[in-house]
Amino acid sequence: MLRMGFQRSVTIAQLQQKFSSSLMLGSPQTTIKTLSTNRLHTSAPVNQTSTSTFKVARPARVLALNDLRDNKGARKIKKRLGRGHGSGLGKTCGRGQKGQKSRSGNSKPGPKFEGGQTPISRVFPKRGFKNPFKRDLQPLNLDKIQHWINTGRLDASKPITLREIHKSNLVRFKEGVTLLGRGAHVLTTPITIEVTKASKQAIERIEELGGKVVCVYHNRLALRALLHPEKFAVLPKSAQPTTAKLRRLYEDPERRGFLAPEIKGNYTPVSFNFERMPNPQAQAAVAKQ
Repeated sequence: MLRMGFQRSVTIAQLQQKFSSSLMLGSPQTTIKTLSTNRLHTSAPVNQTSTSTFKVARPARVLALNDLRDNKGARKIKKRLGRGHGSGLGKTCGRGQKGQKSRSGNSKPGPKFEGGQTPISRVFPKRGFKNPFKRDLQPLNLDKIQHWINTGRLDASKPITLREIHKSNLVRFKEGVTLLGRGAHVLTTPITIEVTKASKQAIERIEELGGKVVCVYHNRLALRALLHPEKFAVLPKSAQPTTAKLRRLYEDPERRGFLAPEIKGNYTPVSFNFERMPNPQAQAAVAKQ
């Protein structure tokens, strides 16, 4: 009889009969030696000189939630202050003794701080304000328009828009042009002109000669597309007036606004795009290439 660990007593014949088919061993002595030295639940034999081994296939390691880690340096340990002098950042927390730099929230004063004296921004009084909605409109008078027509720089047979004014160098502007009535007696040619704003005297003189004045609104994008259309493959849709004051201005028939029903029904502004449209100049340039 043979006793193996915690197993029950078995005979050599029973062991040989039970495991001979799986271990393929020839003699009872070899069977006893193999079973006594190699446990069934291990993957490697205790006796390395044994002629036969019994290996258990282990499953491959699979990534799981408990294996996820942050990248190195992604999580920074918080500096713990006021935890005893042994840490080096104890009572004064590394700020030293007293003074302005040791106070919380005041280690870096702003650029306007002058050590406690009244800053210069508060010494002098302020008056008025800067209007963010103000438009810088350049003046254009009627006598200059007539001079440009006489010298052949403007074609009076076509509508004169801000593009023609800019190309002929009649006046330089960034946001628009306001038409004034100086030299009204000099103007003798009937014209159709589109400007940002116009005075009553200028409107009366042009209409007296049989011409037409239309005030058209242009924001920055629409004005850039009007003056430099070669930079746009598709001409953008022009924006409507943004404020209530501008809306009232361009809806007033006395100011010849392009949104007034009397003007809108009889005349369509050339310089205002009511819809997006392809740029014919850009298409022609692509066709040449």
